[in-house]
Amino acid sequence: MKISKDLQIKVDKFRHDRKAYYSFLLLALMFIVTLPAELICNVRPLLIVVDGTPHFPVLVKYSEKDFGGTLPSEPDYLSQRFQKILHGIPETTATFERPAEKNSDSLEMDMSDFEEDGMSLSLGDFDEETSAPPPVVFSLELSDFEEGETVVQEMAPLPKDNTVHNVWILWPPIRYDYKYIPSNSKTGKVVLAAPWQTEIEGGSKTIPSSWEDGHYLGTDDRGRDILARLIYGMRISMVFGIALAITGTVLGCLIGGTQGFFGGVVDLVGQRLTEIWGSIPRLYILIILSAFLTPSALILFLILNLTAWMGIAAYIRAEFLKIRNFEFVKAAKALGVSNFGIMRRHILPNALTPVVTFFPFEVTAGILALVSLDYLNLGVPSPAPSMGELLAQGKSNLQATWIILPTFSILTITITLLTFVGEGIRNAFDPRRTV
Repeated sequence: MKISKDLQIKVDKFRHDRKAYYSFLLLALMFIVTLPAELICNVRPLLIVVDGTPHFPVLVKYSEKDFGGTLPSEPDYLSQRFQKILHGIPETTATFERPAEKNSDSLEMDMSDFEEDGMSLSLGDFDEETSAPPPVVFSLELSDFEEGETVVQEMAPLPKDNTVHNVWILWPPIRYDYKYIPSNSKTGKVVLAAPWQTEIEGGSKTIPSSWEDGHYLGTDDRGRDILARLIYGMRISMVFGIALAITGTVLGCLIGGTQGFFGGVVDLVGQRLTEIWGSIPRLYILIILSAFLTPSALILFLILNLTAWMGIAAYIRAEFLKIRNFEFVKAAKALGVSNFGIMRRHILPNALTPVVTFFPFEVTAGILALVSLDYLNLGVPSPAPSMGELLAQGKSNLQATWIILPTFSILTITITLLTFVGEGIRNAFDPRRTV
């Protein structure tokens, strides 16, 4: 792709700004790594080969019957039940107690305990009439509480063709996704499990690190993996911020460009309406609309777009007011070029400097808006991963430092890198600065 000489000069200026250039590379790497989050953090294996037949649970939804089970629903690939099905271990066992011989010092119940003879307590003892026939009675002895021999009765094994399998499983690096809550734990602690060894009850009991269960940054107050929620939350935040910046920029260019190009009454009415709309706090708009609409990421995105265009629209309007009086614009009008053609082909390319310069800062504003609303419980609903929700959890569980510290660090690093990139682009597009 061939670029103009002027743009090439600006790109060279940006690349010579080491702080901005390396910040851009690091930010791009973080974003690219989080894009395939399902291949990094997932409770479904990437590949299962059973007797030479490949299965791709991360892409295709299978039922338990596909692996020799009995349920038509999708299996829990991390459960012991699924492992037993794959390796041919009987699914369930039945147990019963075989009573031991009675002796005079034991407590045990048998059929003879329900006979009438002997000292016993009956329902008739509480009746006022003495002529009532004696009801069925029962009695207790010490032998009735004696433990007997335990006998285990196993169910019949699975059919031979479904019992023994040659199984090979390829797991993702993190065997959890953002919403999976494990039912058991090797360490005995599922909720708020720390990624290091902890002591409780005055040091008399030690809880191993959550690394034994594969939780490399511990778990939250519901037992979900922190690292998985951070990776998914980082992706959502970046995609949301970039998408909000793009749509806000497009709307800002359309509204601001129309005001600046036509001027007069169009500009006057447009400015008054923009000022009125901008005077309404964004948070109030969000709260009012959330009361009528079901909260979701799409609804939140649309609501924030109601005001995201206002900043860039002011800059584009000023650029169009200035450029519309240039000689090449008057020449295009004299040649009969349509107004839309003049705006798109002649004015807009020369007014893109504020658009490109402020784009990283718009992304930053979008990320911070999402995090702030999620922190206030006004953003995307649970169990959607969110950095703001993790910050709220860290505030509620100050003893669980493994929640708030990584989340705050990732958010701070992301915002700082975006700021460095924005400053680098602004300096590169500044005509007063040289390489």
